[in-house]
Amino acid sequence: MLADSLSGVRVMDFTQLAAGPICTMLLGDMGADIIKIESPQGDLARKLGPPWANGESVTFIAMNRNKRSMAIDLKKPGAVPLLLRLAESTDVVIESFRPGVMDRLGIGYEQLRRVKLDLVYCAITAYGQEGPWRDKPGVDGVLQAVSGLMSVTGEDGSAPSKAQTPTVDMVTGFLAVSAVVAALRQRDRTGVGQMLDVNMYASSLMLQQTSIASYLHTLTVPKRSGSAAPYAAPNEAFHARDGYMMVAAYDPDRWLKLCKAVNRLDLADDPRFVDNSSRVANRDSLVEILNECFCRETRDYWVAKLEDEDIICSSVCDYSEVVNSPQVVHNELLVEMEHPIAGHILLPGFALGSSPKCAGIQRRAPLHGEHTEEILDELGINASEIDALVADRVVLSINPQLHNDEFLEPIEANTLLRTD
Repeated sequence: MLADSLSGVRVMDFTQLAAGPICTMLLGDMGADIIKIESPQGDLARKLGPPWANGESVTFIAMNRNKRSMAIDLKKPGAVPLLLRLAESTDVVIESFRPGVMDRLGIGYEQLRRVKLDLVYCAITAYGQEGPWRDKPGVDGVLQAVSGLMSVTGEDGSAPSKAQTPTVDMVTGFLAVSAVVAALRQRDRTGVGQMLDVNMYASSLMLQQTSIASYLHTLTVPKRSGSAAPYAAPNEAFHARDGYMMVAAYDPDRWLKLCKAVNRLDLADDPRFVDNSSRVANRDSLVEILNECFCRETRDYWVAKLEDEDIICSSVCDYSEVVNSPQVVHNELLVEMEHPIAGHILLPGFALGSSPKCAGIQRRAPLHGEHTEEILDELGINASEIDALVADRVVLSINPQLHNDEFLEPIEANTLLRTD
């Protein structure tokens, strides 16, 4: 199972905010032991909100399950020796500082590989380790802008639009997982580690593979096209009587079936719509005609009718519909966790692999510094030494009375609507 495929792999996680934590969360979902190294102030994502759950950031909790938190002040004299000691038993280091910061701290790739020759080291940055922009900071919205993604998002003639979910952060985290797993596979074969350069800018360009390829072929800057796919029609959202639905019927057979379903067989012989290229060229006229047809009935009516004809379609769902969908319920794609401060939390689970559903989630997101003493104890540091490190503020350890046993189980989505 994927849920234990990385069992035995230890990861030192120096990342914060989103891209890096998404990467390490997924590695943890696959069984890796993730040690989240935090400053005394904690991951910046701990302060991202709303929403808040009893003062805890839901955003942080959503991206940091399956990790242990060790809080350490990297500027204190005793910090680097501790981390070098931890590196001896570490397989992967992932960090999201600007290029050169880890080197200046004394824990960069070259310094760490002296104590762990086969170390896999993944640096996640905004623009990469080299190039004229290497030292520039970046966040998801800025990367959506500079990568061109924002220029093609939204309706034609509208202001630039940002995807509400942190798309570039997410895809960067996903690609970093792929790079780390591939590097571990190579290390298993060769015994050699390596440094990986994963950055948000390159990841955002990879996300736009087809769009940028189209531009390079035509040298025509694309307009925003709303819900429409610029290469196919009909393939966009249409307005039914009670809301929007997405219809993809550009395949010749499905186009003919759609004409029959809306009782407009004449459209199949219309020269403006005779093939996909013609329909793309005359999209505005096509959308106007089909909207007139669809607005006569409800979304549910049309989705059922079109699905009977094997036409690919769906209602445009909001989150309340998504989390209560029969597919989410059947595959148990949501989990609930008990957090010692936030309380009862519902989250998307680990959706890769097969049975058991949502496997791999063993820990809730950690409290700041929750596992500091536990990790130091594993390194063979005795209690009096740990007390001294805490007293000297080299490390931060929270009150162990705040610890609660992790608890989670799959939930049925319809429980989300309860108000008690």
